[in-house]
Amino acid sequence: MTKTLKCVIHARLLALVLSSLATCAAAQGNTQAAASTAVKRGEYLSKAAGCLGCHTEEKKGAVPYAGGRGLKTPFGTFYGPNITPHPTAGIGKWTEAHFARALRHGERPDGANYFPAFPYPSFTGMTDADVRDLWAYMRTLPASAQPSRPHDVGFPYNLRFTVTVWKWLFFTPGAFTPDPKATAIVNRGAYLTTALGHCGECHTPRNFIGGTRKDRFLAGGKGPEGKDIPNLTPTRLKKQWGDKDLADFLSTGLTPDGDVPAEAMGEVIRNTTGQLTAADLAAMIAYLRSLPAIADEKKK
Repeated sequence: MTKTLKCVIHARLLALVLSSLATCAAAQGNTQAAASTAVKRGEYLSKAAGCLGCHTEEKKGAVPYAGGRGLKTPFGTFYGPNITPHPTAGIGKWTEAHFARALRHGERPDGANYFPAFPYPSFTGMTDADVRDLWAYMRTLPASAQPSRPHDVGFPYNLRFTVTVWKWLFFTPGAFTPDPKATAIVNRGAYLTTALGHCGECHTPRNFIGGTRKDRFLAGGKGPEGKDIPNLTPTRLKKQWGDKDLADFLSTGLTPDGDVPAEAMGEVIRNTTGQLTAADLAAMIAYLRSLPAIADEKKK
C-alpha cells in the first residue's frame, strides 16, 4: 500500500470518527434541550394545577412541596403529603408510572386508594404529555426529609378500602375529551378549568358522602369548611365585568372597584391564575362564559 493511499484512508477514518462524535454531541444536546423544555413546562403545569398550595405548610419558612397543609372537611382534616424527591419522606422512590397512577386513578404505589381530598377526579383528565412534564419538574425539586403528617380523620372515613365504593359512585377515570362543537380556545379553557385547575373540586357543591353534584357543576355552594363558595356560571360570574376586568382580577386579585377576595381565593390567584399566560387566562374566561347559567340555591 502506497504512502499516499494510507494517508487517504487515515483521513477518511478520521473524518468518519469526527462525524460520529459530532452526531453524538448533537443528539446529546437535543436530549438535554428536550429535558430542559419538559422541566420548564412542568413548572408551569405545577402552577396551573395549584400544587404548591396543597403541599406546603402555611407558615413562614415552610419548605415548598414538603407537605403539611391541612384541608378541613366534614369528615376530618386531610394533610397534603411531602411530594419532594426524598427517598423515604417523599416520592423519591416512585417511577413515572407510579406518578401517573396517582393522578389518573387515585392509587398509591402499593395499590391502596388515595382519599379524594387529593383531586384525582379532576387530574385524571390530564394529558400524557402534561403528566410526563409535571413529573420531570417534580424530580428537580430539592428533597426534604420532613415526614408527611397523618390525616386526622375518624372512623369509618379513615378506611381506605371504603374509597373503592366512593369511586364506583363518583369517579370516572379518563383523559379530558374536547367538545367537538366548541372552539379550540374554549376547549383549552375547559381543560385548564376542569382538569389541571380542578376548579370544580371547590366550586361544585357535594352531597353528604362527598360526591360532587354534577347537576350543579361550578355553581358554588358551601365549601369543605362551611364557607360560601361563589357560583362560577354566568349567573354569578360578574356579568357586569368585561373579560379584561375578569382577567385583571384573576391576575392581580383586585376587583374594578379595588376590593380583594377572601384569603383562600387570594392564594389561588397568587399561586395559580396569576401565574398563567394571558392566552391561558383568556381561554379559562372563554370557557366559563360558555357554561349554562345555573341559579344560586336558596339558602335554607
